[in-house]
Amino acid sequence: MTERKPPGVDFESWVDRQIRTAQERGDFDDLPGTGKPLPGLRGPRDEHWWLKDYLRREGVSAGALLPESLLLRKELERLPEAVRELRTEHEVREHVRVLNRRIAEWMRMPTGPRVPVGLADADEVTERWRAERGAVTPATEPEAVEPPVRRGWFSRSRRRRRRT
Repeated sequence: MTERKPPGVDFESWVDRQIRTAQERGDFDDLPGTGKPLPGLRGPRDEHWWLKDYLRREGVSAGALLPESLLLRKELERLPEAVRELRTEHEVREHVRVLNRRIAEWMRMPTGPRVPVGLADADEVTERWRAERGAVTPATEPEAVEPPVRRGWFSRSRRRRRRT
């Protein structure tokens, strides 16, 4: 804005004068979108046109707007495609473990629509991954090391008493 509205001047005439002088200077020539229809006015009336346009401009999928239960359900359905590119069985099981943890967290405090979402079976997903991938030799897979079983103080003291 180049100047302020002088006091006592009719506001509408002042705005009209500002627009007319800007047109005469050529300030509105070659603006982006010149000659294109306004986004909300094309096609059938859609009250969410602005949201769809924003998502398209920002490159965000509409899935980001879904509630957690529907997102988890979609992830479960797309799980075979998601693990297809993983290299090892350990990575597949880790991916399923992370998804199951998110599902369990949602089950503790469900929000949004009540959509039935169950835990993924890691063994089933791994078997399907193996079948699609072809027989991968277990030698190439890192071995899962079981942590040693820790016994509480009660079980240790019980063993000592039995020995005596």
